[in-house]
Amino acid sequence: MLVLFVHGMGRTPLSGWPLLRRLKQAGLRTTTFGYATTFENFNSIKLRLISKISKIAGEESYILIGHSLGGVLIRAALNALPEHIERPRHVFLLGSPIQTSRLAVRLKNNPVYRALTGDCGQLLASPSRMNEIGSLNETTTSIAGVRGFANGLGPFGDEPNDGVVSVTETSAPWLKNQKQVPVVHTFLPASGRVAEIILREICANAG
Repeated sequence: MLVLFVHGMGRTPLSGWPLLRRLKQAGLRTTTFGYATTFENFNSIKLRLISKISKIAGEESYILIGHSLGGVLIRAALNALPEHIERPRHVFLLGSPIQTSRLAVRLKNNPVYRALTGDCGQLLASPSRMNEIGSLNETTTSIAGVRGFANGLGPFGDEPNDGVVSVTETSAPWLKNQKQVPVVHTFLPASGRVAEIILREICANAG
């Protein structure tokens, strides 16, 4: 079984190293997909990801793991994947917004945010564009962090959150399987608890 990890916005494939090391120890093969929001728009990244998924799908069964924006890219790529391409066995979304990101809405006109996040940052703030990404038919597990402050202040009010997205923003009616971990957004791919959940879910759905 091959695992493809797609990192979050502003990160690199190296951010998934702790998680991928644990999965390798469990006998899984791993690979990564990288992108840079400063230089690429969402659609061009999506097209490259479709090509990557198409290539690995022709070789063996696979699982997809997306952190934050990486999960959004995975959903977009799968919903544009040619019909003849083998689908993943499982998709894991780590702190990945399904709804519009309130933090992105707050920052969308900030010049530094716009320069660093480009078109992808604007997509996260757009209800229409986020709705267009669509749901998944694959077995999907959402892992949401709940280590952020929930004190009535900031964009999340009293909602459980990981400091970047709230649990609500990582939820949807079609997403039936959600786990919560006491981890902040940045460290979700480095969390041993996240790795344990992923391995447990893979074993539960094996075959």
